[in-house]
Amino acid sequence: MLKHLLCGNMPTFTLCKTTVKMKNIFNQLTDRRAMACLIASFLALTFCTSTAKAQIIKFNEANEIKEANMGVERVARYYIPAYSSPAVSSNEIKWVQIDLGSEKKIDGIKLLPGVQGWGPAAGGFPARFKIEVSNDPEFKQSVMYEDYTIKGEYPDPDDVVATFDTKEVNARYVRFTATQLRGNKLAMTKIMVMSDGKDIAEGCKATESNPTKDSHIELLTRPARPQGEFDVTNNPGNVMPEKTWKPVAYKAEAPLGGVTLGDGLFKTTMDNNINYLLNSFTFDQLVRNFRVKAGLPVEPYDWSLNVFWFKQLPGSEAGRFLMGAGNTLRWTENAALRKEMNDIVDVIDQCKEPDGYLMAYPKHTIFDSEYGAYTRSWVTHGLIEAGFGGNTKAFPLLRGFYDWFDNCAFLPEMLRRPRQGTQGIIPMTRTYFTPVGKAKDIQVVQQYFQENYWMEQLAKRDVDAIWRYPYDRPHNYLVTGIEPYLDLYRATGAKKYLDTALGAWDLYHDNWEHIGGSLAINEGNFLYAPKSYWLSKETGELCGNAFWIKLNQRFHLLNPNDEKYVSEIEKSLYNVVIANQYGSEGIRYFAKLINRKYGPHVQNTYHAMNTCCEGQGTRIYGSLPEYIYSVANDGIYIDLFAASEISFNSNKQALRLKMSTQFPYDSKVEIAVADNQPTQSKIHIRIPSWAAGEMAVNVNGSEAGKGQPGTYLLLDRKWQNGDVISFTLPMSFRVTEYKGIEPGFENGHYAIEYGPVLMAMVGVKGQKKDFDVKTTAEGIRSLLKPVPGKPLHFAVEGNPEFEYWPYFEVQDQPFTCFPKFF
Repeated sequence: MLKHLLCGNMPTFTLCKTTVKMKNIFNQLTDRRAMACLIASFLALTFCTSTAKAQIIKFNEANEIKEANMGVERVARYYIPAYSSPAVSSNEIKWVQIDLGSEKKIDGIKLLPGVQGWGPAAGGFPARFKIEVSNDPEFKQSVMYEDYTIKGEYPDPDDVVATFDTKEVNARYVRFTATQLRGNKLAMTKIMVMSDGKDIAEGCKATESNPTKDSHIELLTRPARPQGEFDVTNNPGNVMPEKTWKPVAYKAEAPLGGVTLGDGLFKTTMDNNINYLLNSFTFDQLVRNFRVKAGLPVEPYDWSLNVFWFKQLPGSEAGRFLMGAGNTLRWTENAALRKEMNDIVDVIDQCKEPDGYLMAYPKHTIFDSEYGAYTRSWVTHGLIEAGFGGNTKAFPLLRGFYDWFDNCAFLPEMLRRPRQGTQGIIPMTRTYFTPVGKAKDIQVVQQYFQENYWMEQLAKRDVDAIWRYPYDRPHNYLVTGIEPYLDLYRATGAKKYLDTALGAWDLYHDNWEHIGGSLAINEGNFLYAPKSYWLSKETGELCGNAFWIKLNQRFHLLNPNDEKYVSEIEKSLYNVVIANQYGSEGIRYFAKLINRKYGPHVQNTYHAMNTCCEGQGTRIYGSLPEYIYSVANDGIYIDLFAASEISFNSNKQALRLKMSTQFPYDSKVEIAVADNQPTQSKIHIRIPSWAAGEMAVNVNGSEAGKGQPGTYLLLDRKWQNGDVISFTLPMSFRVTEYKGIEPGFENGHYAIEYGPVLMAMVGVKGQKKDFDVKTTAEGIRSLLKPVPGKPLHFAVEGNPEFEYWPYFEVQDQPFTCFPKFF
């Protein structure tokens, strides 16, 4: 029985509520003496027949800080290449050697272990080794600086720096010899040879005993990364006193409510999402990790759930639901959705600690995996959306947590020590802009998370700032690390934050955006070079475009007359967010642009694992109405075209608009004014950048003005009940050649867009052969013939096996967005 308990797989027939509770407590403990006590308690309770009243575990913060092993010099993780040399066996002897250029004083040597989160340089620190110094490059005479060949195995340091500083010697050469390897390789981040506090090995020549291809021996003595090699970031000089702030207000606001969707694609998408939320996981599964952490009784773990997404990101499953439900309930009422949302918040409240800490993992594990960044973000987003969705406990809970977090001892290591620490910045800046925000939320970001070197890189449009980000994994999650810089600009008015975000926008837009708007830097196990535009590798990750939508929304609200930001939102919605939905049965992770979007989906089953893309996907699906309109003090911006109604105030008077359209299936749009009294208001009609030409807008059947693509047409008048605005969007085909590095797509492959919609050539007979059509980029338009009864479906004349569909309609059919024209 004890073996089963230790393995986390205790047979269910032996469990009573007390033993379940003991098992949950056991899973939280790391102190061996506590484990021994618990084992004895467990053995005494194995055959219990009664259940004591469950008590919330009381954690001791001082002990938790100690258990988190704070204050130890650790290597900041990275993803860029690092030194790694493979071996045939663990007994293979390998050495690396550094030439300092001349005899120099050495008073310390630091060995920085490989901490690459994904890749060959992870691990590989030797179990036995020695460090020698000499003035002879052949080491015929040398001084032993440290010897772990006779002391016994050196413990695997994980990310802890191995520092040896008990001797002061003079030498030119330093040799590190590994005599027993781990993982059949020798891997290191860097070797630092210290003299009076300075790394004198930086830039020096490094050699190795048996050179191997791509070992990157030169990286052992590379220059230090911009914020150093270690995991502590604490820069009080970045903090701006609140009295110096000059906040920048949005010129328009996204509606928090007051929008109702009519029948159409957006409503179908939102209804699908509601069904997904209510059927993908049980309530007990969604709150289980909070109860486990609190020591409350739970059912045995359901091993059909994905272990990584549920066990390695505890609490994210609840955050995912709250994001989707809270956003949805701002626009439409659903009793089941509201009850489950409120019940989840109640459990979070029940399980929180007296100091406000409420995450589903103990404090001392905040640096584990992505707990302190990803999971904290998901729960924060979820509570914010629940608060705006009408839950009265959410904002007080949020404030209580960040009152703890903003003053916690873990802050100096929160950016570098958890995985993807940059994704842990947005929770503070979003919290600041809620009804419970405090200046400290912003100042904590400035002191512990702000990266000045990165800000400068981004402002200069240096592509290396994105794809060679020197800390952790560079991919689309950096976008959610850029969102906070716009928030910092709004809070403080400091232009450097705006310059940072503008530079980042240009970099992503110009170098990592596919035709159709999908971000082309994702979660692959490789670096995505600028303008690489991979098609067969991981691309179309929904998360990235969710963050891109939120970044562009911020820009749009700051500059509502600049149409390009809404254009980006529109492309992301149609060609990524909606395209990644499995109807009402799930949400894809990636949606590739050739062959198959993702793995095949079994109809009438729920494709649900609690992935990152499910979390961000349900968040965006639930917030769809807020992208249709933007509201200013004196009017409204019509940003997107979807059947809907909005009620808002203009010049302190109520105004209601009803938009009727079946866009994108039909290009006609009609907006009716419904009001009890005449109201002066400015209505800005978006003329999309994809429009084929000038667009005329009518009011009550008469032309009121014309607008050019990529602008807004202003209609400023006193509106009366029954006024009707009408226009036809000038949609047409646009054909663009693929320009990337995907093998086999070097020339002659083209994408087609119709308005904002990316089109896909679908093998309608299920064939998987090459999608080749004998035509040209100019000639393809004449071959496309509308399929009767199927809006936006086009037959390809002379090629009955192919049809063009909206990419967002493609499910498991073979297709390509880049057929070859020859």
